[in-house]
Amino acid sequence: MTINVDFYKRHNLNIIGSGKKIILFIHGFASSQQTWQWITPAFERTHTLILVDLVGSGNSDLQAYKEERYSSLMGHADDLIALCDALELQEITIFGHSVGGTIGLLLAKKRPDLVQQVIMIGASPRYLNDLPSYHGGFEREDVAQILEMMELNYVGWASHLSSVALPASEGESQTKYVEASFLSSNPKVTYQFLEMTLLVDYRDILKEVTTDTVIIQCSDDSFVPIEVAEYMVNEIKGSTLHILSSKGHYPHVSNPEETVKAIKLSLK
Repeated sequence: MTINVDFYKRHNLNIIGSGKKIILFIHGFASSQQTWQWITPAFERTHTLILVDLVGSGNSDLQAYKEERYSSLMGHADDLIALCDALELQEITIFGHSVGGTIGLLLAKKRPDLVQQVIMIGASPRYLNDLPSYHGGFEREDVAQILEMMELNYVGWASHLSSVALPASEGESQTKYVEASFLSSNPKVTYQFLEMTLLVDYRDILKEVTTDTVIIQCSDDSFVPIEVAEYMVNEIKGSTLHILSSKGHYPHVSNPEETVKAIKLSLK
């Protein structure tokens, strides 16, 4: 693989492993490629792994962040399409966590020739409720309160939201890891990313996805109710749903063994 050095800087690109099959990892909100550190060892011998930080996250090039471009998730999907084309990749598998899973779906919809399979962990096409037909988990008032807390007290927001995302009952050190990830993120970019994420609505694309799709969902996730996973598996033709015993929104952090097992069972 040959690639322009700018891609390495832009996405803090790391390529590991030596297998013929390719896996592109897409992290979630206020996170980075480091969140996959408990997952990648299980696949390094069998796959080539493409690890990236989305622009504005992790150790990506913050100078590349443009608010207008990333006012929708499609900006990130287009970034990854450009990266994959530069690497001359074909028939890749995408592992996407949370909003990273949604980005993976957008990528697959736009370039089905590029993606063989999308495996999503805790993803959602719509976080807001649209009752009675759709239960996304949040009311607009909830979103307003979260964003207000973030503006007034970023440290307090990070502590509160991390404990909601991954309860201490799933492992106190793992909850602290998520909190540290939130705290290390650029507050301005993180606010814009969160506001956009919580207000997106990509339900209309689900029926148009033709790529093999696997939905992995925790049994109890405060961010993404089980109803969302059930909705997606009904909307995406031929998709499958795998429910974990793990609780919280970060099973790849709190229970990597169960997550790896689910992924291996799902891989084509």
